[in-house]
Amino acid sequence: MIQVDRLTKWYGPTLAVDDISFEIPAGKIVGFLGPNGAGKSTTLRILTGFLPPTAGRVTVDGHDVLTQSRQARARVGYLPENTPLYPEMRVEEYLNYRGKLLAMGKSTRRSQIHKVCDLCGLAAVRRRLIGQLSRGNRQRVGLAQALMHDPPVLILDEPTASLDPNQVGEVRKLIGELRGQHTIVLSTHVLPEVEKMADEVLIIAHGKIVAKGSPDELRRNVGQGSSVVVEIKANAQSIERAFAAVNGLGKVETSSQNGWTRAVVAQQPGQDVREALGQTIVTNNWQVREMRHETASLEQFFIEITAQQDRAVAGSAA
Repeated sequence: MIQVDRLTKWYGPTLAVDDISFEIPAGKIVGFLGPNGAGKSTTLRILTGFLPPTAGRVTVDGHDVLTQSRQARARVGYLPENTPLYPEMRVEEYLNYRGKLLAMGKSTRRSQIHKVCDLCGLAAVRRRLIGQLSRGNRQRVGLAQALMHDPPVLILDEPTASLDPNQVGEVRKLIGELRGQHTIVLSTHVLPEVEKMADEVLIIAHGKIVAKGSPDELRRNVGQGSSVVVEIKANAQSIERAFAAVNGLGKVETSSQNGWTRAVVAQQPGQDVREALGQTIVTNNWQVREMRHETASLEQFFIEITAQQDRAVAGSAA
């Protein structure tokens, strides 16, 4: 659905996007992540036709965003981080206006306004002034305008920014309901959202794609991997000596309080040492009050991979 081939963007002497290539298949929700200044927003603006690339090629549903701009943009619904709404307009009035800009006929506009208001939970407020709406409902209006022409591609830039936890949950649920009906590119700094919603993740840093894969695949690549947390009634030194003999273990960190020791045991990639730890505990006749498995988070991977890119860039500049 979206193909990016050797995309490059310069702002004068500043290289914002550095020869990146990727493909987003139809019907997928893809999280597009990156620290501030990484080139993320520039890439999204090129995908939506707001910016021309300096070099490279981008196609949306087979249409080149540069040479077939009108056709490509017609296939994209865009929710920018700060949705440019008109507070003096009523919701349905604004959506009708957006439909006119999209060259939609009157009957089509009317039916689509009904559809997107129902889909986005705006039926009860469709005749209210946008300026009188809550932040959450204004965000819903922004999503509704992106859906007005039923585009195959949705690009959502920080769709839950500044929302309270209840509103975040509502928008997340709405995006989940669009799964499979649209190809969705989701840009956000809230990584737990991506873990819950995205089929695939792209991470950009210093203008380069530094990682891509499913959230599970990326979590498995975290340097420290997964870990086992266990609380045992024994002193830390005895636990560290006993655990040192267990195959597949990485670093063991311990802390003790009131006769109990909490050990965080790093596992080597592909290992599950819980059974071996349990046997060691039984052999030493230790009391246990907790054992749990902790997997690495997407946030940990994001921090690691962007830090690696920072070091690489600093090293090349030295």
